[in-house]
Order: sequence, then structure tokens, then C-alpha cells
Amino acid sequence: MTLRSVIVEQFGNPRGPLGRIVGYILANRPSGAERSRWTVDLLKLQEGQVILEIGCGPGLALENCLAKLSTSRIVGIDHSELMIRQARRRLHSDVKSGRLELRNGGLEILADETDVYDRIFSINVIQFLGDMDLVFALLHNRLKPGGLCATTLQPRNQGATRETALKAARNMSCAMEKAGFAEVSSHELPMEPTHAICVTGVKVDH
Repeated sequence: MTLRSVIVEQFGNPRGPLGRIVGYILANRPSGAERSRWTVDLLKLQEGQVILEIGCGPGLALENCLAKLSTSRIVGIDHSELMIRQARRRLHSDVKSGRLELRNGGLEILADETDVYDRIFSINVIQFLGDMDLVFALLHNRLKPGGLCATTLQPRNQGATRETALKAARNMSCAMEKAGFAEVSSHELPMEPTHAICVTGVKVDH
């Protein structure tokens, strides 16, 4: 295994000494803060909604959600115990007050629960979740009617270009439509070294 592949794996599941370094990068890299603000703005949050972030990392986007809402239940899940600890330190007062719930685990949490959400989002996580058809089918199932799902990705692989991001957006859009999402839309944020994209979709209220 090359050093690059080891580092890439750590970004998927930070752990140990190298994971702490990755956690610091995730918490402090300006591009991460910019992607988080942009994605949360696309959610069009409203008071009283129940919000879920998948792969919350050190809690940047959760912090943005908490700043916009005062009466909502907000949940962050991450399969990295290290990331959950970092998010808990960053947002300890919100966890203590009950405004924020942090849970250590992956999509199996959603598969095993019956909770439903008004907003489900992720940022630079979809590439680690496996079969997109299965992922978006599960997310569609966990949304309330009228709820919105937002999936942001800024490709970080070597040689990635804007076209890499747009291709990913097309693939996500197809998977979301297949899962039953309506009003599927692609949004683009110019960034360096590669543009970020966010694909949003709504669960139709039948």
C-alpha cells in the first residue's frame, strides 16, 4: 500500500495518530469551511426541522446548522470514533443542551432505525459509501415527505478536474432519480483545485 493510499483511507475513516492529523486538516482547511457553508445554505433550513448529516467529521457543517436554527433537532453520524470525539469537543455545549446528537456509526444506523428527517446531507462522503443506488434508496426511505437530500462532493483524487466533478454529479443524479427523488438539481461551487458540486433532490409528498 502506497503512502497516498494510506492517507486517502484515513480521510475515509480517520483513526490513530495519522487520523488526528487528518482531523486537524478537516477542521481547519479553508476549502472545508467554504464547502460546509455553501452546502448548508442549499438546505434552506427552517426552524423545527430534523436535520441529519452523514459523515459529520469534526462538526463544521453541524456548527453552521446550529447557528441558523434554535428549535431543531440536529443529528450527526460518523463511523470514525475519533471524528465524533472532535465534533463533541467543538460543539460540547450544544450536545450538553440536547440541541445536537452525535452518533458513532455508518449507514447501518439508518438501516436499523425508524427515525425520519426533513433534511439529510453529506459533504465529501458519498465516495466512501459504496453502491449509490442502495445509498440513495436508503436516504429516500429515511426522509419525510417533502424532505430534501443534498450530497456535496469536491473530487480530491489525483488529476481530478471540473469534468470529474460534473461526471460525479451526473452519476449521483441518476441514482437519486432511480431511488424516487424528484426535482433533482445539480449545483456548482467554483473552487481550487477542483470545483465542488452538490446534487439535491426532494422526496415527493404523495
